[in-house]
Amino acid sequence: MVKGGPLVVVGDSLLDVDIEGTAGRLAPDAPVPVVDCQRERHRAGGAGLAAILASGQPGPGVVLITALADDPQGARLRALLDRHVEVLPVPLRGGTPCKIRVTASGQPLVRLDAGDGRAAPGPVDAAVDRVLRQAGAILVADYGRGLTAHLGLRARLAELPAGIPVVWDPHPRGQPPVPGIRLATPSQAEARSLAAALPAQADQPPPRDPLGQAAHDAAGLGRAWGAAVAVTLGRHGALLSTGDDVPFLAPPPEGPAAGLPDTCGAGDCFAATAAQVLRGGGLLTEAVTEAVRRACEFVGLGGASAVPGRTIPSGTGPSGTGSHNERLRPAEDAWGVAAHVKDHGGRVVATGGCFDLLHAGHVQLLRQARRLGDALIVCLNSDSSVRALKGPGRPLVGAADRARVLTALECVDAVLVFDEPTPSAVLGRLRPDLWVKGSDYTQAGLAEVAVVRGYGGEVMLLPYTGRHSTSQIMAAAAAVSSEWVPGPAAVLGSEVLGGGTQG
Repeated sequence: MVKGGPLVVVGDSLLDVDIEGTAGRLAPDAPVPVVDCQRERHRAGGAGLAAILASGQPGPGVVLITALADDPQGARLRALLDRHVEVLPVPLRGGTPCKIRVTASGQPLVRLDAGDGRAAPGPVDAAVDRVLRQAGAILVADYGRGLTAHLGLRARLAELPAGIPVVWDPHPRGQPPVPGIRLATPSQAEARSLAAALPAQADQPPPRDPLGQAAHDAAGLGRAWGAAVAVTLGRHGALLSTGDDVPFLAPPPEGPAAGLPDTCGAGDCFAATAAQVLRGGGLLTEAVTEAVRRACEFVGLGGASAVPGRTIPSGTGPSGTGSHNERLRPAEDAWGVAAHVKDHGGRVVATGGCFDLLHAGHVQLLRQARRLGDALIVCLNSDSSVRALKGPGRPLVGAADRARVLTALECVDAVLVFDEPTPSAVLGRLRPDLWVKGSDYTQAGLAEVAVVRGYGGEVMLLPYTGRHSTSQIMAAAAAVSSEWVPGPAAVLGSEVLGGGTQG
């Protein structure tokens, strides 16, 4: 990888046209609304949108390799792109692909697709070859218009130096990724369709819910493509499978998740952000987490239709992922909570740990976990279990008080204390639908994975906030204590109180 090299976007660009107006009557010759057009906006779509979105993020610049036609629509598309990115065009045979959306009073009425253009086959231009080999990262957005199948271009992508991370955003009509890519980013529907075409895995039980299905599909595609796969889950975030067996789930930022009017372009924003993070040397988990954040912000700002040309983000239910219903308090203990939720068709989520000196990292993990189901049960290490794990000086807070603090959190429905070194035994009895831990763990460090998977449950990793830990808090407190020198007032107070040291 060339240090500081640009992000190179390779793919099919479209001209998106938004026609907006009002409809107050039906046509006299057919029962269809008559739209009085009030505004028409043109913007780049497909790989062009991904490139524009990437250009608004930190980095040295973006180069777009795309096929453009010599027609008025192609000229308009080129003008939109040239404002923001460097364009290396290849010939397009036929008309510029256009996606025309008609809305009336904010309500979509119809989408019209026009333009049959496809990339003309031919040798790879020397400038294109040079840009690919000097890239800091490459994003492929293949919409099935023939560009990645272009004579020689697919072979060039497969022969890139190993240090150049490649993100591949697949689509139903596009080509499969080339070997050696770093990350593929299908949507949940795309992953399901692509995975359904793979040979069946007879030794794997069928997934129990949409989140399990996404994990199953991502793992299968990852094996087939030899790459990490991040399945985007819409308002539920994204699931990353890296071949380590336990997937990583990046939830969306906290806040309103429903009622977002336009998700068009969210996948392009996700893939562009992930590619930029990898170009900067970020980890896959960092790339997916940041991509979820920016994609949610992008949709919250109105999506691709918010601004013509360049739209750049700044800086559920029981059956699936991300319940936001009211907290359930039907029983006094964890066993009763679990039974009640399951009896009503809900989803039980569990997590575990010592939670000695509860801090912001703990709270973030617990809140994210609660959003994945209908009840959250915390499996809490007992005092003897904590001592066996952490040493004779721990815990600092007894199990009874730690449980009281946890149950005071709105996101925690019940706490279950266990004495063993791991929660494997208690999980075998509780049988939650989903067991979650922070991503600072690996499968090798999770003895309970076999138990959970043995009864058909799912295991997920959630983002870990490394800025917070009990050990760091203890170290900081010890440092402050060692530097403190009692002043006159403290000495006087000790004398007045008789010099005692109790307190």
